Amino acid sequence: MRLLGEANQIVTYAMLNFRKHFAFLLITPLTLYLGGCSGLDMKTPEPEKKPVSVLTGKPQGTSIDELFGEKGQTGGLPVNALLWRAALDIASFVPLDDVDTFGGSIITEWYVPEDQPNRRLKLAVFVVGLELRSDAIQVRAYVQTRDGDSWTNAGRDSALGRKLEDLILTRARELRAAAVSETSN
Repeated sequence: MRLLGEANQIVTYAMLNFRKHFAFLLITPLTLYLGGCSGLDMKTPEPEKKPVSVLTGKPQGTSIDELFGEKGQTGGLPVNALLWRAALDIASFVPLDDVDTFGGSIITEWYVPEDQPNRRLKLAVFVVGLELRSDAIQVRAYVQTRDGDSWTNAGRDSALGRKLEDLILTRARELRAAAVSETSN
């Protein structure tokens, strides 16, 4: 019986020591591993932001803030600022429904021209590029015709869309010329 009691004490002592050592052996390397990682900067350095040219949309140009905004502003439009401003100017003859600056989209409400009371149109203008180029602007003109008291979809007027794209490009070029003449004076 005494032998069994001593064996229980030895097993109990061994279990207590094992728990202490096990905790030490488990927690110490884990603590050292996690503590060693805290001094490491695992983030990749962000590239330095360079101003983007208003004229070309390429880095190292005149910042849009310098031409059209306040000097203290940061960031900018994710689309060509000249095309965006020109699109707003040209689409302003129709009441605007949704304007998404960061997505580069302008959606108008339905508009009934005074000279065509049985026809109405809705514009969707998309500025899709950073450079002042013809493929950086898309205009979709949706047309509906009056059918009694209701309106029927007549599809898209691609000719009107192209004309509006040309007007926007022309206006953007005028804005660019004005900005260049202001900065050169």
